[in-house]
Amino acid sequence: MNERRRTMTIQLNQIDWMQLDERVQQVIEQEHRIIPLVPGLEASVMRIEMGDHRYALKVWNRDSKPDIAKQYRLLSKLHQSGIRVSKPYGWGLDEQQNPVLLTSYDGEPVTQLTQVKLTRLAERLMDVHRYPVNKVCAGEDGEYISRYNFVEYFFPQIELHKDIHDLLANLIQLVQIRQDHLIHGDYNLGNILEMDDYYTIIDWTNGQYGDPRYDMAWSVFLITIYNGGSYGEIYRAQFARSASYTYTLEEEQVFEAVACLRWILLKRVVDVPMGPNVMERVHSMAVHNPYLNEYLL
Repeated sequence: MNERRRTMTIQLNQIDWMQLDERVQQVIEQEHRIIPLVPGLEASVMRIEMGDHRYALKVWNRDSKPDIAKQYRLLSKLHQSGIRVSKPYGWGLDEQQNPVLLTSYDGEPVTQLTQVKLTRLAERLMDVHRYPVNKVCAGEDGEYISRYNFVEYFFPQIELHKDIHDLLANLIQLVQIRQDHLIHGDYNLGNILEMDDYYTIIDWTNGQYGDPRYDMAWSVFLITIYNGGSYGEIYRAQFARSASYTYTLEEEQVFEAVACLRWILLKRVVDVPMGPNVMERVHSMAVHNPYLNEYLL
């Protein structure tokens, strides 16, 4: 990730903190340095340097205003359970009432891929899917894990796109969408930080009860179209080697088609990242998947 070379002073004590770690509270008045990082689609991100400590500050200063209190609780629970997520230190509202989240700084997004890295990335996602949501009492669980309608959440404005709507409706009839696991919802290289051979999962805005088959398919799809078919196949194979992977070929193909349909829809309604050969790879997937066709593109 490239840093912008300018720095400026930020006053964390001007944020209306709803929750803040006691150790941070003790040094909140100290002057510290902020280094803007490459922003996401929904928020500004910056690294905060305070003495020998480094933190990440995320500010949702655009249209999206997620429930940061729930995200803070989810991160706290996952971090305590050993899932590789950033440690949350606080959340609140800035002077413009934008949600703010302060976490540990855990490195930079993964860029270069190897088979070892792909294995680690698959393991981290499977760790998420193994999180014991069913062992937490319903009342407490509901406080930090969201539940949404699958189609409404992941396929915005689908009612305006009859070709995708009809295909998706047929696919959902073939598999029963489950909501019995924790899923990340957007597990891609931009949401995985790397530092000292540790891989940390960030951006839990889409974290929810869901279907791990979809979560894996979406992740494999993104690796395939943005990094190449060979990497996608190596990555997919890491899931297939797991003893808990019991999905049929039909399920794999159906959820690959679902993931592809979502990307095609998003491309129609919002800006999606592009790059060399991306459209060619999507076209190839649409042609070779038995549930898709090239006329979607």
